[in-house]
Amino acid sequence: MKIYQAINKVPGGLMVVPLFLGMLLNTFAPNALKIGGFTQALTNQGYPTFLAMYLFTVGTKMTLTAAPTMLKRGFGILFAKVGIAIGIALAIAHYFNGEVMGLTTLAILAAMNDTNGGMFLALTSTFGSKEDAGTYVPQSIETGPFLTMLVLVGAGLAVIPWMTMFSVIAPIIAGAILGNLDKDLRDFFGKHEPIIIPFMAFTLGQGINLQAVTTAGLPGIILGFSVLVITGIVCILADRLLGGSGVAGAAASSTAGNATGTPQAVALADPSFAAIAPLATVQVAASVIVTAVLTPVLTAYIYRRNKKKMEASL
Repeated sequence: MKIYQAINKVPGGLMVVPLFLGMLLNTFAPNALKIGGFTQALTNQGYPTFLAMYLFTVGTKMTLTAAPTMLKRGFGILFAKVGIAIGIALAIAHYFNGEVMGLTTLAILAAMNDTNGGMFLALTSTFGSKEDAGTYVPQSIETGPFLTMLVLVGAGLAVIPWMTMFSVIAPIIAGAILGNLDKDLRDFFGKHEPIIIPFMAFTLGQGINLQAVTTAGLPGIILGFSVLVITGIVCILADRLLGGSGVAGAAASSTAGNATGTPQAVALADPSFAAIAPLATVQVAASVIVTAVLTPVLTAYIYRRNKKKMEASL
């Protein structure tokens, strides 16, 4: 049986498939794995640990050797994407009581703040240059729930102790220090990062009941299109203004699979978000799938458009 290959055919499959398996089990057999011991620790109770492990491995890949041009363009794309996410989320929070078209501020921030790194590198390697791929180094700061927490706290929408917020970013810092001190460690943890993702996703799904998120479908699809169009436009513009071709900006118009874990992480830090976290999780998962399908289409379009312009100018 080619189970692994089948999972990888699903956009963000290593995250999305175990997530939905966990949700199905929790919905129809909620006590099946609540038998104590290592089984329950690995399934129902393991999410915070797996998230910390994942953030550590991500941190090991943050190198400080990127060329200044890559850093400039990477930070430009990062600020453009996060900036527009903050603007939209705060507008919804203050003018629409935190929800519009079934989408909450939490879901919007989680989906827009986090770029699919694997897809970005694959697309920029195919359609862009080495410099385009290198711009992901500063963009990787988006990974995980820290930026979303920072925005929510800064806007007065959440009450999260600063030490709790530091505890989220501490594994990334520790990983970055070790990864920059030793290339072998960076390579080791980087190769094993995918092993953590299915466990993290399954334990996350174990906290979600599908009966409570039946309205996620259409809003989740709308969220995915919004991420693609809105962040795609601002990131392409930022990339071009900083000397790029727009390919890297287009490749950043996605939602990362690990972003599905952000709503629950925020809810763990501030229980006032616990009621909306399950719905936000499924909506973000829908955005992951929508952008996984459409971001390559947008990137290829920008590439072909650039190529035609170059050929016309010859």
